[in-house]
Amino acid sequence: METNSRLNQLLEFYKEDPKDPFTIYALAMEYLKLDVNESRKYYELLLTEHRHYVGTYYHAAKLYIELGLPDKADDTYQKGMKIARQEGNMHAFSELQQAYNKFKGLDYEDED
Repeated sequence: METNSRLNQLLEFYKEDPKDPFTIYALAMEYLKLDVNESRKYYELLLTEHRHYVGTYYHAAKLYIELGLPDKADDTYQKGMKIARQEGNMHAFSELQQAYNKFKGLDYEDED
């Protein structure tokens, strides 16, 4: 029940300001629990209209992996790393690079 009220509140915020990337991101995250296709719609809105909202790339790429779309995931990780670097957001870049390396099977951590 709490999820529905939070979702309804986010949808109201979205109606008031459909250009706010934080609200769109919050909707994508909220829908992730309820409807992955709806979640994807909001992630893709961020990826096209708010390219510099760096937090999107990690989660959108993970969703693409879950949906069986590895090429889209690969592209999303790479774009995210490029933008994070351009923005000077090395924390986001590092997280994206780690996730990308794991996705590509390039993580070399010991498996004890």
